[in-house]
Amino acid sequence: MVERRKVVILGSNGTMGAGAAVVFAGAGFEVVMLAREPAKARAGIEAAKRVARSEAVAERIEYGSYREHLARAVAQADIVFEALAEELELKRAFFAEVDRWRKPEALVASNSSGLSMAEMAAGHSLSFRRCFLGIHLFNPPHLVVGAEVVPNPESDPEVVEQTAVLLARRLGRKVIVAGDQPGFVGNRVGLKVLNEVAQLAVEHGVALMDYLVGPHTGRSMPPLKTIDLIGWDVHKAIVANIYARCPEDPARDSFRLPQFIEHGVAAGRLGVKTPAGGGFYRQETNGTLTVLDPASAEYRPYRAPAPVGFVEAMRRLNRIGRYREAVAVMADAQGAEAELLRRLVLGYLSYGLGLCGGVARTAADVDTIMGYGFNWAPPGALVDLLGARRTVELLERHRLAVPAVVERAAANGERLCGGGPMEYGRTLVG
Repeated sequence: MVERRKVVILGSNGTMGAGAAVVFAGAGFEVVMLAREPAKARAGIEAAKRVARSEAVAERIEYGSYREHLARAVAQADIVFEALAEELELKRAFFAEVDRWRKPEALVASNSSGLSMAEMAAGHSLSFRRCFLGIHLFNPPHLVVGAEVVPNPESDPEVVEQTAVLLARRLGRKVIVAGDQPGFVGNRVGLKVLNEVAQLAVEHGVALMDYLVGPHTGRSMPPLKTIDLIGWDVHKAIVANIYARCPEDPARDSFRLPQFIEHGVAAGRLGVKTPAGGGFYRQETNGTLTVLDPASAEYRPYRAPAPVGFVEAMRRLNRIGRYREAVAVMADAQGAEAELLRRLVLGYLSYGLGLCGGVARTAADVDTIMGYGFNWAPPGALVDLLGARRTVELLERHRLAVPAVVERAAANGERLCGGGPMEYGRTLVG
């Protein structure tokens, strides 16, 4: 196995570049952070120190600019980690320079959240293509330990295996190997749900949707607040890429970007990264929390939705660890709001576990990345809490596809998720 000690990060002044620097430096790697200008790379180090809450992290980090330092830094690197903006041609231009200067055995990895590894690798040298793959870390990487390794069609299988081992053993990641399809596994499943909730917010309102699909459903953060954290621009890039490149996807309409997000991105409304512009939520200068009305694009004072019985019951049961009973409440609740939530949760199970054998190798891979990448209750854990036979009945009643793995579990009386109820509970305390 090739010993890897030196890492170069391209795009080091961005959120993921700075976060990756913390992860690699914290694991003992020597890190060089590069940006267009030295001042931006230096800002990346300051961001890394803030993320790590430690001055010591900078002891293993150097910085520089592409113009002055890229050739020498790449020539010495064992790993080149790209964390540039999600623009294919921008990445390809940088990879051409990396290919020119890299050592033959150097690993080159893209942190893209869903672009094609095959398209990024095309046209570069054979050595580059064999040592090139995706390492998709989740935001923020110093806290979220899920990771996807995404080979391009020509990646050396030994390089893929070594990368997965390195991430797991040295960086403490929970790793899956995903197929080179738009969104990979985590974003393909997660962004489907997030975008569906955004679509429904037009009719039902932001506050109500985040209340209905909140932590009591097995997630550490409500969905629309999650989009604000991810960034509206990033959300748009991921769902638009999946929508455009997956015309045969059975849930393609779920990836249709709402017009109000399109207009919001154009207006500079990106979520947490634009405090003044806001996102679904905005903190006003007087300290008041306001919430977006998607229909009018206006902000109104936040008012908590009126309590809904089944939601409050689920919360109470989750607090005392009675997770199976909480999920049963959701399955049995009556009314339009219960139907709305069930369709979203069952759609998550149906779609996520339906990817097995394609972009995801196994149900365990889907569960791993949703549990440790998104900090959501894994689909398999929810099936186990409901019971596989009950899950099949509910999916059929809502005219949703029954994944083969769920059919088998129902027929054989098997469980899907090794962690069982505790994997669901872990996400509630995140």
